[in-house]
Amino acid sequence: MTTTSVILPSYDHGASDRPLLGETIGENFNRIATAHAGREALADRSSGRRWTYAELHHDVLALAQGLLRLGIDKGDRVGIWAPTCPEWTILQYATAEIGAILVPINPAYRTDELAYVVNQAGIRLLVAAPSFRTSDYAAMIEDARPDCPDLRRVVLLGSTDWHALPDRAADPRALAARQVLLSPDDPINIQYTSGTTGHPKGATLSHHNILNNAHLVGQVLGYTELDRICVPVPLFHTFGMVIGNLGATTHGACLVYPAPAFDPAATLAAVAEERCTSLYGVPAMLIAILAAPGFDAYDLSSLRTGILAGSPCPVEVMKQVVDRMGMTEVTIAYGMTETSPVSAQTRADDTLDRRVSTVGRVHPHVEIKIVDPKTGVTVPRGVPGELCTRGYSVMLGYWQEPGKTAEAIDTGRWMHTGDLATMDADGYINITGRLKDMVIRGGENVSPREIEEYLHTHPDVRDVHVIGVPDARLGEEIMAWIRLRPGARPMTAADVRAYADGKLARYKIPRYVQIVEDFPMTASGKVRKVDMRKAAVQTLGLADIAASQYA
Repeated sequence: MTTTSVILPSYDHGASDRPLLGETIGENFNRIATAHAGREALADRSSGRRWTYAELHHDVLALAQGLLRLGIDKGDRVGIWAPTCPEWTILQYATAEIGAILVPINPAYRTDELAYVVNQAGIRLLVAAPSFRTSDYAAMIEDARPDCPDLRRVVLLGSTDWHALPDRAADPRALAARQVLLSPDDPINIQYTSGTTGHPKGATLSHHNILNNAHLVGQVLGYTELDRICVPVPLFHTFGMVIGNLGATTHGACLVYPAPAFDPAATLAAVAEERCTSLYGVPAMLIAILAAPGFDAYDLSSLRTGILAGSPCPVEVMKQVVDRMGMTEVTIAYGMTETSPVSAQTRADDTLDRRVSTVGRVHPHVEIKIVDPKTGVTVPRGVPGELCTRGYSVMLGYWQEPGKTAEAIDTGRWMHTGDLATMDADGYINITGRLKDMVIRGGENVSPREIEEYLHTHPDVRDVHVIGVPDARLGEEIMAWIRLRPGARPMTAADVRAYADGKLARYKIPRYVQIVEDFPMTASGKVRKVDMRKAAVQTLGLADIAASQYA
């Protein structure tokens, strides 16, 4: 008798004996705030202000009642354009209490980008900081208003209008009457994704989407009301407002905001002085934190967990986060704005090898499959393909763009991520690149991620990103952008080639190397490789070749 091994398909589902929450965000927050009324809910380091759950709940309800007084209806879009601050969060929960749709606006946007989002979303009320750093928000809003006919009111944080907005004496029956009309499946958030070409798309998310995703992320991290979560990631992104804010409040934990925008020293001080148990960041943030002057002087002994997400985390960075920061239960989370955002996550009991080499297993109540990008057929485990995800977390669609929605979500309600991945025999997922990031050199498919991981092992390399640039003979050549560690000797392309020789296949070794101080980044901390390619084409004198390839 002979036996044959069973080849499993690259499919997995997050079976769970814990039901999904069937509440709106307002219902959940009201319940949690009542249960944990005396516990600290929010500590804002830059202003020195603090709120218990009872105090935060009081301010949220007052603002919700003020929005009702303004005539904000269920489904009306309310924009928020500001850096991290408590007012951002109070508005987030207040809009949820009345069923208005919050539209976070990227703090890095300029006038034209602001006008596009205001008009595309149909924002009726815009709440904004007057300015931040070099951005004069108030002036840009005035420049944009003539082109934004649906924008009826602007309220600047700190102004008389803002302070007059909360209604602390309103009859609570009006708010109760509104809440009866709300459903967990209502849209509650429009998140504009960081488009690499053209205008950004507005991923429309429901109470059910983001409340449950935040709650389940917290469950995976083992959160209780005793946790204190340091959130240096921006609130306008799902990492901040969903995993950060809702991830904390669904468990009665405390939020700690280190600064209005990411600052390594402020983050370290917040963790040390607030005794934070959890820390969030994209890999670029953790690299900056680990390199911060005086790092070893900060007491980080309270840290046990956290999340690294947003882009692939280099193995060497992950090891340092565990060894030098004491985040022994740190997890890698994988997802995208359109999936609320997390679809896969490592677990605290995973081996370090699993946590440095994969993005974990499928999330509770979610399905994942990996398909052949050309045929759509699920591939066997271990075979690379495009990662797709399905479940409660998939967005309602792109706001007012059914065509683009249909391109992303197929008829089976599978969200096509555009990420290349493999699934191993135990269901662990490894992200190997982006469909659009793959470099094709002389007919060979080259994964930038593989090269980046290897170059991160060089003792002088602080961070590295690999791109493809036009080449007349091979179609594309490989280029590495490298940030060196402080005090490192200068590095040339020849040095990189010598280091990789015999370790990487010759066709994977970068032909070009550029040493840089910083990478072009989105405000949420993701490297913009499209900008790197544009700059490289000019720097290397490849404009004619690029033009001929795309003629």
